[in-house]
Amino acid sequence: MSAPPAPPSIYVDADACPVKDEVVKVAERHGLVVTFVSNGGLRPSRDPMIRNVVVSKGADAADDWIVENAKANDIVVTADIPLAARTVALGAHVLGMTGKPFTPETIGMAVAMRDLRQHLRETGESKGYNASFSPRDRSAFLSALDQAVRRALRSAA
Repeated sequence: MSAPPAPPSIYVDADACPVKDEVVKVAERHGLVVTFVSNGGLRPSRDPMIRNVVVSKGADAADDWIVENAKANDIVVTADIPLAARTVALGAHVLGMTGKPFTPETIGMAVAMRDLRQHLRETGESKGYNASFSPRDRSAFLSALDQAVRRALRSAA
């Protein structure tokens, strides 16, 4: 008889992440381990279910660490489209900071839009301002993360 599948873990691209508290709240409710990955500046936690990983200052060091450690059915929280694409390819459940899911069906368009916006910024066509993070975004994220966790737990069962 084989061992039951491991419960999913949650990996957070934690540099400039506005939803760390929400991730912890949902993870605690479901008894999941959270790993915050950052280039530095993370508050230590005494909670054994919260891990902080500080990587080198390299451009994609946090992304690379997450890709090397996340597996299918884990949950990844990131605003970084290239990281989202890499972790969707692993079979992870991937969410943006506003709760927008990145899936095999949507990641191609997300990458194309990111590339277009970057091109418009580089050519001066766009100033590239980001919309402010609203209470509605926070609420949408909480709901989407809870749904992603429930899907991952069902898949692991």
